[in-house]
Amino acid sequence: MFFIKKRFFTKERLYQYYLLMRMDRPIGTWLLLWPTFWALWIAAEGIPPVAYIVIFALGVFVMRSAGCVINDYADRNIDKHIERTKNRPITSGKVAPHEALGLFAVCILTAFILVLFLNIYTILLSFAALLLAAVYPFMKRYTHYPQIVLGMAFSWSIPMGFAAQLNDIPGVAWILYIVTVLWIVSYDTMYAMADRDEDLKIGVKSTAIIFADNDKFIIALLQLAFTAGMFSIAWLVQGGLFFYLGIAVSVVFSVYQQYLIRSRDKKTCFQAFLNNHWLGMVIFIGIFLNYLP
Repeated sequence: MFFIKKRFFTKERLYQYYLLMRMDRPIGTWLLLWPTFWALWIAAEGIPPVAYIVIFALGVFVMRSAGCVINDYADRNIDKHIERTKNRPITSGKVAPHEALGLFAVCILTAFILVLFLNIYTILLSFAALLLAAVYPFMKRYTHYPQIVLGMAFSWSIPMGFAAQLNDIPGVAWILYIVTVLWIVSYDTMYAMADRDEDLKIGVKSTAIIFADNDKFIIALLQLAFTAGMFSIAWLVQGGLFFYLGIAVSVVFSVYQQYLIRSRDKKTCFQAFLNNHWLGMVIFIGIFLNYLP
């Protein structure tokens, strides 16, 4: 027992788990958190209870961490062929596959404990969240549209946020869910554009590959549909000036992202992906200000 504790809980080991959970790169947490906050504030028609904010924020963190761990486990024989990922903890041999599965289980258990503080409807919805998080990493082997599954997984906190507060999922929640999936497909395609050449060599599928030379145009269509969808949501919930203004400012970021991906350079495509953090944030600021007393 002492040997096990010494091996798995050394400072270096914990640091590798930290890297495996991408705690050094919080962009994924932010991209998952903003739609969650959109949903919580719209469902509450104001500032949601602090308990819900804390539960969902922590849930976002641990589920994103779980997703990173299971993704690296699934890709452990693929990541070593990609320059950007070849030094990740599992593929580099610094964390064993069974350790990763154990860490994934801890994250999932933590998320389930958090959701137990919510109503039964939300608890039942959490099982779908687990299924989506578990199957997403394997989709790139079977379909060119793994980004859609990622979008479904990343957006699932939206119906959960409404269910937690209203014990119901109104139509506007599903509209928000769908348009958020479109947004996620757009920015994860930018992410995939950065790895397209290497993915083609090793046979990994993605929207960046299937879209081919139409990638920028399709991303623009997805961005346009997302923006139109957000304006329709603002209208449906009778949003005020700040709600509309937040969406309008987000368009500036979408245009900037198109500028970044114009030459399909790997570095600038990745920068465009990262820029979506600010897009999600300005929409939330608009929603937040809209619902101030």
